[in-house]
Order: sequence, then C-alpha cells, then structure tokens
Amino acid sequence: MALLRERAAAQGGPVVDLSIGAPVDPTPEVVRRALGVHADWPGYPLTTGTRALREAQLGWLARRHGVVGVTGLDAAAVLPVPGTKEVIGSLPLHLGLTPDDVVALPRLAYPTYAVGAAVVGARIERVDDLADLQALEAAGVVPRLLWLNSPSNPTGRVQPAAALAALVAWCRARGTLVVSDECYLDLGWEATPVSVLHPDVSGGDPAGLLAVHSLSKRSNLAGYRIGFVTGDPALVADLTSIRRNLGLGVAGPQQGAAVAALEDEDHVTAQRARYAARRAVLLPALRHAGFRVEHSEAGLYLWATRDEPATVTLDALVGLGIVAISGAEYGPEGAAHVRFALTAPDADVALAARRLADAPAPRSPEESA
Repeated sequence: MALLRERAAAQGGPVVDLSIGAPVDPTPEVVRRALGVHADWPGYPLTTGTRALREAQLGWLARRHGVVGVTGLDAAAVLPVPGTKEVIGSLPLHLGLTPDDVVALPRLAYPTYAVGAAVVGARIERVDDLADLQALEAAGVVPRLLWLNSPSNPTGRVQPAAALAALVAWCRARGTLVVSDECYLDLGWEATPVSVLHPDVSGGDPAGLLAVHSLSKRSNLAGYRIGFVTGDPALVADLTSIRRNLGLGVAGPQQGAAVAALEDEDHVTAQRARYAARRAVLLPALRHAGFRVEHSEAGLYLWATRDEPATVTLDALVGLGIVAISGAEYGPEGAAHVRFALTAPDADVALAARRLADAPAPRSPEESA
C-alpha cells in the first residue's frame, strides 16, 4: 500500500486514500465526557468488565437488533474485550483448536480469520453457504469452527436470517462452533443485517454460537479498543477463564466510555448520515467510471470491478491520485475486484468522485487485445 500511495502522490495533487476502513470522524462528545468522568481508576480492571458495561452491551443488542428471549443470555454470558481483532486472531487458540481441526471461513474474508487458524496450525476451508458446507461433508470434512461475517468485509454482503438459520442448524447437528463477526451490524443500507443470536436465527438458544461486536465503526472508537463477545454461556465462561489468566481486559475508563456510547443513539444516527452521504457521492461516480458495484448493501465499503485484474484497476486509480485495495487481499476470488472505503473525509470522497468523472472510459477487452 505504501508504494501505491507514493505513486499516487507523484501525480501532483492530493492523494485520496480509500483503502483503509479506519474511522476518521470525531469521537462523540458524549463518549469523551464519560471517559473523563471515569478517568480516576487506580485499580486493575476485571476481565469480565463492570456489570454496567455488560448490561449495556446486552441492552443494545436487545434494543437495536431484536436479540430478546434468548435462553441463558444474561450479563454472565458477555465478555468485554480490548478490541475485536485480537479476540478474532486468538479465538482458535483459546478454544483449544489444534492442527487436526478445520476452520471454515468465507471465500472473501477479513484476513485475521485465517491468521487465527494459522496460529494453531488448523486447516482452512472457504465456504459461503449451506451448499458449500454440504460439499465439504461429502468429502469427509466437518469444520470445528465456522466464521460468519454479515455484513461482510470486504463485500458488504448481507445474509438473510433464513440462510443464517440453515447454517446454524447444520453446524449444531455436527458439533461445529459458529462465530459471527458482526461489527458492521448497525450499517445496513439496502438490507437489514441480523445477528446470529436473533431468535429467527438462533431459535432462542445460544448453544454453540458466539457473536463478536465492536464499537470501533458504530461509534468511532477504534482508538479506545472496545468490543465484546457474547453467546453460549459455557463458551463465554471458558474464554473468560483463559483470558483472566492472561491478564486480558478492557481499561477501566474505556469501560465507562463504552457504556455511554452504547446508551446513546444520536451520535450513531449522525455518523450513519455521514457514511450514507459519502456512499451517495462515491457509488454513482464509480458506476460512471465503468465499475460494476456488487453486493455493498451494508457496511463501510463498496466492492467493485471492471472485469480486469485488480492490479490493472489499481494502476488506473493511482493515475488519478486515488488509492484503493485489491480484492485479492481477502481471498483468491477477489483478484478482479477492488474495495473502496467510505471512511475518508467528505472532501476526499468528493475529490475522488470528480476525478472519476473526468477519467477516460476504460478500454474494452477487444481494444486491449
């Protein structure tokens, strides 16, 4: 990425970097005030976090995402974590997976799922739906762990409740643990994402299920490192015991800030409006420039292709002073796609749109021959 940025800068104008999904907008004032209120915290924070935090996390899931009436899903079945990337990468290790196990993850996926499998030497299989799992089983393979990610990074794809429920039923019948990365759950545009713990998916039973949530995208708190895991009470208890002995926990002042963030929806509404406005500028500009935007019905990215190798597309973008990321970073099937992030400032997104509008039309395959 550094080389692409250098080449884009050589074009002579400001570089528009749409490659990274890190928040750039201000941390909400309500959160910053709460951080100050809770700044006097001389003791060690508990791995389990405060009860107020765990109840706020469950309350948000119930209020915003309909996770209600799930047996055993109470404050004891919630584990706050210092950011979700670490817990995603360490989960196979902490759950006791070995090189004899198989970890299934989406064909196009956040790379840290594969990193976690590599930590324990587990074999990776890529699956997107029930048919893929059935094909694996027909070949004699049953995963120990299945990663779900809806809305998806990088594609923005949203899986409907019925499809998720079918995956859950298959996994439960075979003892496969389902872990759902739901950090974009608040960012549906053309579809409504649903949690794996929602009764329509879980049947009101969290057994064999874990959901991973982050405040980084919802509340611009990437720098605060706040997330949580919830679901199967026995699995959460096991993770809590392991992580307690490793000294892993969320810093006390950040816990107070997280409660304030989870209990306030005004800042979420305002942030959604920012992302929606950027999406409304960038999406038609990409289409005008010859891109086909696929999925992208939720999340912070536009998943696009011009039916050419991503390296060719990235070169063309660099010529416009725009940096994006190759879809190949997320799996071999992304080799003809690029991912554009909506997390750049408004002015940068507007500049990218103007440059795309002024760009020459891409050459057809016949012209390139």
